[in-house]
Amino acid sequence: MDGYTHLAYDYPVLGAFWTMMWIFLWVMWLFLLFRIVFDIFRDDSMNGWAKAGWLLFVLVLPFLGCFVYLLARGKDMGKREIEQARAQQKAFDSYIRETAAGAGKPSEVEELARLSEIKARGHLSEEEFQRAKEKILH
Repeated sequence: MDGYTHLAYDYPVLGAFWTMMWIFLWVMWLFLLFRIVFDIFRDDSMNGWAKAGWLLFVLVLPFLGCFVYLLARGKDMGKREIEQARAQQKAFDSYIRETAAGAGKPSEVEELARLSEIKARGHLSEEEFQRAKEKILH
């Protein structure tokens, strides 16, 4: 037994520290592995065979595959993530604009109700009411 292992068993807090350290490193490894796999699928510049090759390399030889991927393509991972975030923001903004534009326009039912209210007050004749109603419905 080396000195550190023996020391960890003599002091339970140090054993708990090493356990937490290994769990932390394992979670970080999984996080890195998932980031790389998502980046492989996110990259539009690679064709399907290149994606399949990288994915196979990363999954069959995970440590070497991740290390080589980060060296070869790691520089652009941030750029691809930013591009995806911008595309999502653009789609969200477009959705908000379309939804807000539709909310400001009164529906046919609301317009007809307002029109009949104006007629009931006597501000429109029957003929004017029918013309306005046809305009709303068509």
